[in-house]
Amino acid sequence: MIVIGKTVISDDIADNYFLCDLNKCKGGCCIEGDLGAPLEEDELPIFEEIFEQVKPFLSEEGLRAIEKQGKYILDEDNEYSTPTVNGKECAYAIYDNRGILKCGIEKAFEAGKTEFRKPISCHLYPIRVTKYDNYHALNYDRWEICLPACELGRKTKLPLYKFLKEPLIKKFGEKWYKKLCDTIENPAEKVVKNA
Repeated sequence: MIVIGKTVISDDIADNYFLCDLNKCKGGCCIEGDLGAPLEEDELPIFEEIFEQVKPFLSEEGLRAIEKQGKYILDEDNEYSTPTVNGKECAYAIYDNRGILKCGIEKAFEAGKTEFRKPISCHLYPIRVTKYDNYHALNYDRWEICLPACELGRKTKLPLYKFLKEPLIKKFGEKWYKKLCDTIENPAEKVVKNA
């Protein structure tokens, strides 16, 4: 494991390759699972603030689900997530003309309608962050639907932590990310830092 400040990072994040292959997975991470996308509490007011700008980019089914359930929900574990359409895809997800699920919030961002790109849990996927009292644990969430992304990552030799450079910097900062890269790319330092 790698320890940087108050973060504990699984070696899997350093040791694996990853590059989303939407042509094969069809955006399956937006539909699979028990709930919608996990949300952080500081994202909730953002969802309220940007909803009108995002609304034109959402599907009718997604809008109906949001109208019925709310812009976000509190689940049985007392955590927030996005609502879903009939217990399936995220209410903010939309199908493109190739049948690939994309994020309507991200579409609004790309169109310059909002500065918020998408929930950090989506942006960081397949890394999942678990918050504890004194630290954050970063783990690689292995999932069968992401096998094409693992294969494409190996072919292109793109490490997972480099694939997720932008959201890792967004979440933890440039200095933290540089330390992560230095630790992974200089194994001797990794041993010293973790001793």
